[in-house]
Order: sequence, then structure tokens, then C-alpha cells
Amino acid sequence: MKKVLRIFLIVVIVSIFGGTLLYLHNKSKEKPVIYDTRSTMYTDIVKKAVATGEVIPRREIEIKPQVSGIIQEIYAEPGEKVKEGDLIAKIKIIPDMVNLNNARNRVRKAEINYEDAQTEYDRQKQIYDKGVIPEAEFQKYRVTFENAKEERNAAKNNLQLIKEGAIEQSGESSNTLVRSTVDGTILDIPVEKGNSVIEANNFNDGTTIASIADMNDMIFKGKVDETEVGRLETGMELELQIGAINDETFHAVLEYISPKGSEESGAVQFEIKADVKIKDTQFIRAGYSANGDIILEKKDSVMAIPESLLQFRNDTTYVEIETENQEFEERYPEFGISDGVNIEVISGISKNANIKDPVKREKTSEL
Repeated sequence: MKKVLRIFLIVVIVSIFGGTLLYLHNKSKEKPVIYDTRSTMYTDIVKKAVATGEVIPRREIEIKPQVSGIIQEIYAEPGEKVKEGDLIAKIKIIPDMVNLNNARNRVRKAEINYEDAQTEYDRQKQIYDKGVIPEAEFQKYRVTFENAKEERNAAKNNLQLIKEGAIEQSGESSNTLVRSTVDGTILDIPVEKGNSVIEANNFNDGTTIASIADMNDMIFKGKVDETEVGRLETGMELELQIGAINDETFHAVLEYISPKGSEESGAVQFEIKADVKIKDTQFIRAGYSANGDIILEKKDSVMAIPESLLQFRNDTTYVEIETENQEFEERYPEFGISDGVNIEVISGISKNANIKDPVKREKTSEL
């Protein structure tokens, strides 16, 4: 009985030991893997360069006053369309006290001279009418009187100009009335009634009364990286995506590439400008931020594969084609253009080939 029990214990121990070894062996074996495969496809491939910037009017005109003073009235508002010559604002002149005092003194002197010349003229005219003096002598008094009269008028006009900015003979106060110099839309009126304004001169640009632009003539102004600017040419098409207008794509034509770059955040950027084509039903506000896709090259309905299927070894690019179930063979195709997602296949891959996805996937326990 003891012998049987001993044999049974030995068999149990051997079975446990053998089972443990078998378990450890199976656990140490590498699980088989399978790979996903993708087929070739036909698609449109567009190679683009991306520029970031904004949409602005081609020409923005700043309206500045011809005289210094205080804004007395404003007759327009931002967003309003105006024609050349339309009234925008009126300025009330605050005269310089020294100039005003000099002008008043000039008027008083001119009045005195005028009255004296008129008295002498009237006296000599009476003598002339009686035939006492000849016409040549009387002519001198007439000229003196006319000169005094013109000097008086000039002094009065000068005083009125200093006080009001215009003279009666002009018919309107042209210097104090600020008018639009172009047709367009008022973008901004940065002054308010009561603000002081300064005329443009050699030492000051002057106060801007209003800025006006043609909103139907817009350009895209953006920046491109130095790695892409060498492939750009004027006349290329752009597709604009404006952040504030999500449901529309705007088209533009590249018309300017800066010959000089500027460093921004460690990268050299080049300025570009493109003429934006605006339809009658479209409206763009000045200053909208936008991204411009510059079409460098485009091919329609070409055979392509996802770039994620490409594999690299040193300087060689290759793919693996499935020959049998989970059996693959390396191929070295010729590729064309790429848009960063898909790449054109020129040759080396057949139409219905299955291409290995390099990302492996472990088999499930059922497999």
C-alpha cells in the first residue's frame, strides 16, 4: 500500500512539474501577428503651399483736414458708402491770437488809408471836373484810391480767413469742410465731435478724419516660409479660407512676391499679395484673417496610395506587396506628387495590389 501511494505521489509531482514547464513554454512563445493591407485608389492630388495672412482693401485712403481746429460736425458714419466730394465733417477754426491780432491791426490801418485816399480822391475829382487839373495828374489820385480799396479788402479777407477759414467771395468754407477724395466705403472715423485736429505739415502727418476704401477691390496679404517661396510664381491660383466665413471658399490670383524676407520666430518669411475675386453675392470685411492654399501642382484621377504605407531603409523608399495570405514582398515603385496624405504611384505597383500597413496588430486568443 505504501508503495502504491509513493508511486502516486511521484506521478502527481511529475505531472505538476511537466504541466508547469509546458505552461511556461507556451507563455514564452511570441504571439503571431497579422498586418492590415490597403489597396491602391484613384483620387485627385493637389500639391499646395500654405500662406497665413489677412484680407484687406487694395487702397485705403486717409482723409486729413486742410486746417487745424475742432470738429464741429460729423456728417457720415463707418460703413456708409460715399462718393468723391461728399461731405464728411466740418471744422471750427480756433485762430492763433498773435495772427488774429496782427490781422485786426492790418484791417484798421487799411481802413485809415482807404478813408484818407477816398477823401483826397473826392477832392481832386471835383477839381478835375472843373478842368483845373489835367487827367494825367488826376489819374495818380485814382490809382492811389483803388490801391487803398484793394488793400482794405485784402486785409478783411485775411482776417476772415484766420477767423473762419474762408472768405465770402469763395461761396463756401472749403477749408473747413472735410470732403471725401474718392468713391468707396468709410472704414473708420477715429475722431468725434469736439476733438481737436491738426492739418498735415512738414512736421506732422495730420489728424485722420476718416479712412475710405473700395470694398470691391480686396487683396490677400500673407506670409510664406522660405522653403516654399522658391516654387511660387505670379499668376498662381489661391484658395482662401476665411476664419469668419466658414461656408465659402474665395479664389485669388497671386500678383506679388516680396524679393526680401524677414525673420519671424526664427524662420524667414516672405510677403505675398493676391488679388481676391469677389462675387456680387459675397462680402468681405477689411481685416479678416485668412489662410491661402497656393496650388503648386494638381493631378486629377491618378493612382495613389496613402503615405502611411511607405517604409524607409536608409535612403530607400519601398512598400511590401502581399503575395499570399500574410506573405509579403518588397517593391520599389516610382512615385509622383504628394499632398502630404496620399502619394501618386507612377509605376511598380499593379492596380489591385494589396499593400502592407507597417503598423502590426496582435492576433486575438481565438487566432
